[in-house]
Amino acid sequence: MPSTMRAAVLVAPKQLAIQERPVPRPGPGQVLVRIEAVGICGSDVHYYEHGRIGDFVVRAPMVLGHEPGGTVVALGPGARRHRPGQLVSLEPGIPCGTCPQCRRGRYNLCPDVSFYATPPVDGALCEYVAVDENFAHPLPEGLTAETAALLEPLSVGVWASRKGRVAPGSRVLVTGAGPIGLIAAQTARAFGATEVIVTDISPQRLALASELGATATVNPHDTPLSSLPSAGFAPDVLLECSGVPAVIDEAIRTLGRAGRAVLVGMGGDTVPLPLARVQNFEIEVTGTFRYANTWPTAIALAASGEVALDRLISHRYALEDAEQGLTAAARDRTTIKPLVRPQPH
Repeated sequence: MPSTMRAAVLVAPKQLAIQERPVPRPGPGQVLVRIEAVGICGSDVHYYEHGRIGDFVVRAPMVLGHEPGGTVVALGPGARRHRPGQLVSLEPGIPCGTCPQCRRGRYNLCPDVSFYATPPVDGALCEYVAVDENFAHPLPEGLTAETAALLEPLSVGVWASRKGRVAPGSRVLVTGAGPIGLIAAQTARAFGATEVIVTDISPQRLALASELGATATVNPHDTPLSSLPSAGFAPDVLLECSGVPAVIDEAIRTLGRAGRAVLVGMGGDTVPLPLARVQNFEIEVTGTFRYANTWPTAIALAASGEVALDRLISHRYALEDAEQGLTAAARDRTTIKPLVRPQPH
């Protein structure tokens, strides 16, 4: 094992530096993982551009990246669940395990969770990390490190479908065809939804949504969402992945009676709510915050091929070019999911 490693460190807004840092030692119950792929998320981009997301402010140099996959290379004292050479996907949030939310199984709501690339916690845009063995999920044969990295956004889709109680026969509207929307649409189909309509203003993303299993697509510039119910589509479930307040308002109005609106996309602090529709139709509106107990399902969906994660990868970068990954979407509108490969090739 080397004594040092490279890490992509955010030192100031729009300033990323490749630094040499000590390779961490796995502590009790931990494993050391060689990171081989890291997905770039919108939150990484937001931290890069602004140095903060809401109340989370980067006050000291921080390693970005919370969508990692890699290989176990060493075990800490007492770690028994893995073997060296095991491909794993890392769940990036380590909860306290003892608070009321953790004890009730809602560990995503743990107030003391340590989450990768959320200040002041370093992320995984580096060559090695040490992690609790319970949050390094082994993958079956046939999956790759790139798939391992994208199980984190797939877990967002799994959690959204669970919150919306998507089931066989469900009719689902997915607003926003970014990476999460495209994954949410595939997950809804895998959960048994018979109709999944995806909306976006990008023709390229809508074409990809169709390729990945959406039963129909809608460009709101051409077809207002308000016209969907009169055209015969009143969804049971809305998976709102755009975060755009006007879209949220209009999409909730399409829901049928006893419909369920799951707010996944991060938008403004406040959004308009069509209260009369919510009350008269007894619509449930819920938020989502990360995920809990989703990795086994996400792994099964990826392994079965029901969700095609590799089709989302639009760019691949070496660690020294990680800044290019963080700015890819600003330069190229066809960007879906940039991926960083930290190991030298």
